[in-house]
Amino acid sequence: MKLKLDDEGHVVVVDGKPVYVNDDGKEIAFDAPGTVSTISRLNAEAKTNRERAEAAETGLKAFEGITDPAEAKKALETVKNFDAKKLVDAGEVEKVRAEAIKAVEDKYAPIIAERDSLNAALVTEKVGGSFDRSKFITDKLAIPSDLVRARFGEQFKVEDGKVVAYDKTGNKLFSRSNPGEVANFDEALELLVDSYPYRDQILKSSGASGGGATGGNAAAGGKKSITRAQFDELPPAKQMEHMKSGVTLTD
Repeated sequence: MKLKLDDEGHVVVVDGKPVYVNDDGKEIAFDAPGTVSTISRLNAEAKTNRERAEAAETGLKAFEGITDPAEAKKALETVKNFDAKKLVDAGEVEKVRAEAIKAVEDKYAPIIAERDSLNAALVTEKVGGSFDRSKFITDKLAIPSDLVRARFGEQFKVEDGKVVAYDKTGNKLFSRSNPGEVANFDEALELLVDSYPYRDQILKSSGASGGGATGGNAAAGGKKSITRAQFDELPPAKQMEHMKSGVTLTD
């Protein structure tokens, strides 16, 4: 770059700035004060960046020798656990938590066991008592209540303090006489007996009714029959065997 001179050899000035002619012939008014200011600013920025780089390098020296960032992070988490749990070894946090949970469970285990026992007793009293007190069993069935319960007991549950029956597909049994209401015990049991394949063998001769009932002819066609007294003397297993074989009870 060369200074531009006029015909008298004086430097050409524009707005107080000397004019230079670039190698490609382009004229440039050189702002010396502005250039000095820019250089000062850039020097300051360079100094700031250099100081930041030096600080970063100093900080990184503390991590010399660490080649696995994941392990370094794990170590930091361990230290954090140690600081947060001064009374617990850093590697024992999960163990202590598990022991705390077990301590609570052990404390309340007797209460839970007692609750389950009381619940079982309630079911026994509610469901078992319903079989024992059933008028339907007394009036309509030819087998004792314990055998009826052995066959149909699992289909009764206690819900909200009431005995509720379910069919084999898991559907709650509803009353025929009171639509929309859950069937009471005797009505539910009658519904279950009606769908029982061997119902004719467990209904009393005088009480058999409905489709497929044999009534007073239950002993016809060569089927065996025994008296109610004889049936009552048999063990439960033998009674069930007779029921399934089609033996008819007579009074």
